[in-house]
Amino acid sequence: MKLLFVCSQNRWRSLTAEKIFQGIDGHEVRSAGTEDHARIKLTEGHVGWADVIFVMEKKHVRRIQDKFRDGVIGKRIICLNISDDYKYMDEDLIGLLESSVSEYLQEWHS
Repeated sequence: MKLLFVCSQNRWRSLTAEKIFQGIDGHEVRSAGTEDHARIKLTEGHVGWADVIFVMEKKHVRRIQDKFRDGVIGKRIICLNISDDYKYMDEDLIGLLESSVSEYLQEWHS
């Protein structure tokens, strides 16, 4: 399964998620940001590639749906509700990501 993690700037939250979930259970993982100055800016290619899109905040869902309206048809977009309060590989962020994302991964593998 191809997992895409999205935050605003792709520097802390989504990049941490990409790092910790890469290769787990054979998943392919990428990350991107919705803002113009993101480290890796979200493109239609990212959206098309992904089986599931995990976003950190509700505003990311809206931005993806507004910008890639056709590309998200039939895509599962899951909002993790993780605010922009963490640095890259922050222990609390890793804990939040692992608990919220693994709930979905277990659901799909069962």
